[in-house]
Amino acid sequence: MFKADDYRLRIKALEDTLGEAKYALDIDNISQQLKTLKEEQEKPEVWQDLERSAKIGREISSIEGKIASYEKGKKALDDASEVVDLIEESGEEELVPELDKMMTTAEKDIEEMRIRALLRGKYDSSNALMSLHAGAGGTEACDWCQMLYRMYCRYAEKSGYKVTEIDRLPGDSAGLKSVDFKVEGENAYGYLKAEIGVHRLVRISPFDANKRRQTSFASVEVMPEVEDDGEIEIKDEDIRIDVYRSSGAGGQKVNKTETAIRITHFPTGIVVTCQNERSQLQNKEMAFKYLRSRLLEKQLEQRMQEEAALKGETKKIEWGSQIRSYVFCPYTLVKDHRTGYEVGDVQAVMDGDIQGFIIDYLKKS
Repeated sequence: MFKADDYRLRIKALEDTLGEAKYALDIDNISQQLKTLKEEQEKPEVWQDLERSAKIGREISSIEGKIASYEKGKKALDDASEVVDLIEESGEEELVPELDKMMTTAEKDIEEMRIRALLRGKYDSSNALMSLHAGAGGTEACDWCQMLYRMYCRYAEKSGYKVTEIDRLPGDSAGLKSVDFKVEGENAYGYLKAEIGVHRLVRISPFDANKRRQTSFASVEVMPEVEDDGEIEIKDEDIRIDVYRSSGAGGQKVNKTETAIRITHFPTGIVVTCQNERSQLQNKEMAFKYLRSRLLEKQLEQRMQEEAALKGETKKIEWGSQIRSYVFCPYTLVKDHRTGYEVGDVQAVMDGDIQGFIIDYLKKS
């Protein structure tokens, strides 16, 4: 028997959640901000400044996405209310499955909007710069580092993000000792900052002839990509720029000319490298972006505790420090030690299905 009141209660609860998300995202005011940005985008001086034009374009896209998400959720609830009234008046209970489907879709859309409302940090909307480092364990750890890299690439692909590799250091026999890459997209840093920490893998080693169970560790660092707006000052006398030939597969003139860039920052000891691009100028630009992000990270560590949480607690890449365990043997289980969140299918997680971990972390943080 159809119970209209039960559906109305569910709709009322979703309307309350939608209203909270609307307030958190400041939907009423960002509509005016969107109008102002579009007017600015039409100015001739903006057309001539590609960097400024691209920045305004990203802001417009972000605001339009927030407004569209809210309107989509509101329309879904209005449609569901109309169907409830229709079923109650006409008695056509064959529409109930369709109503249930509408309610499920509305709940999913509104929950996604609520999660977006949580990403209100200063740098949450920025692109993310990620670094993966293999821990102790030789080839086994290097292979685990490469597996994590594949996982994040699959996650970015499913989320509509773009991944650009900046630098990599191959393992001696297999895998990667370290890899640096950029994830571009709306709220990329806001979501991926939940991955900061040490990741632990337990499995039967494919590199061990005796098939013994091995434990490997790898660390994940996540930083926001910051624009050169003067907030981070890099003095010429504080850095050294080295050029060298790129390694890897190469092609054309990549391995024949010195296109790779290494920048050393003397005051902090930070060293960044980039050899992904075919042009030395492009590699230099990317290396400076990475250096600014590393310096910003360093700067924030010295500020208030709230901003210092940008990087999170730094731990040794060893037992007891992990934020998440991926156990292939003896159990097929992945567990996040910060939230207690568990997933039964390890392969699904390795294929990039880590959204559950990220959302659960954001809710609890």
